[in-house]
Amino acid sequence: MNKKTSNSRNGKGKKRIISEYGEQEIQVPRDRQGEFEPLIVKKHQSHVNGIEDQIIALYAKGVSTREIQDHMEHIYGIEVSLTLISNVTNKIVPMIKEWQNRPLQHTFAVVFLDANYFKVKQDGAIVNKAAYMVIGIDLDGNKDVLGIWIGENESSKFWLSVLNDLKNRGVQDILIT
Repeated sequence: MNKKTSNSRNGKGKKRIISEYGEQEIQVPRDRQGEFEPLIVKKHQSHVNGIEDQIIALYAKGVSTREIQDHMEHIYGIEVSLTLISNVTNKIVPMIKEWQNRPLQHTFAVVFLDANYFKVKQDGAIVNKAAYMVIGIDLDGNKDVLGIWIGENESSKFWLSVLNDLKNRGVQDILIT
């Protein structure tokens, strides 16, 4: 092959890293001239924390547990069990529930109500889901996301349940909707 670079015949090297899951050996890409700079596990880095953060970020983007497992194997060279991925993602469920049910201020100057549609994978098929979002501006001018709800489609009945939820969480008066 006639390549126009002297930086050819690159390969991979082995590297031992320590993470919250113990010691692992990974494959790190390299090049002859040492120009390759890894983004995830930096050169001379042996401690890798934040794997849980990566799992949560992928999960939040709608990546399935199997796809997360494949991603961890492909990118990090780490074998992660489906049970571990489920345990990591289940840790954030109480925090989400707490945020969704937190008490709200009594009065808001302005409240914006909107629904956006997203295509999501459900039971192996791609379906449309409505994400109902409510943003409030309090009397001091501070913005806050009051809640996000997921529904099958936008309807007045679902909006009524959203407004009832806001009322049950403490909202008594809205000046402009």
